[in-house]
Amino acid sequence: MKKAIATNNAPAAIGPYAQGIDTGSFIFTSGQIPINPQTGEIPEGIVEQTKQSLNNVKAILEEAGLTMNNVVKATVFLKNMNDFTEMNKVYESFFTDYPARSAVEVARLPKDVLVEVEVIAIR
Repeated sequence: MKKAIATNNAPAAIGPYAQGIDTGSFIFTSGQIPINPQTGEIPEGIVEQTKQSLNNVKAILEEAGLTMNNVVKATVFLKNMNDFTEMNKVYESFFTDYPARSAVEVARLPKDVLVEVEVIAIR
């Protein structure tokens, strides 16, 4: 079973992909960049961009009936690894049980944002 997840509480896909996929046991989110779904705006700075990206992930999980504590693996893409410490401060506030995680620096992200986050969650 494979079911697309769609919510107005996260930005609409800006390409041929789903916000998330529910396989019954696992939820896979597409990478979430820091677009405010209500305004379409992108906040300034790594702190606010990390908050928005994680709020977008959270909204997709909530649409599937899950919370951030269902996340078993996260991947964080950073435009600049010098932002790692500030991103981490925000990131840790979204979890009580930390998932496995990778964080990598990339050359460029969609819309030239500073951070993108994708997760895998389990029921």
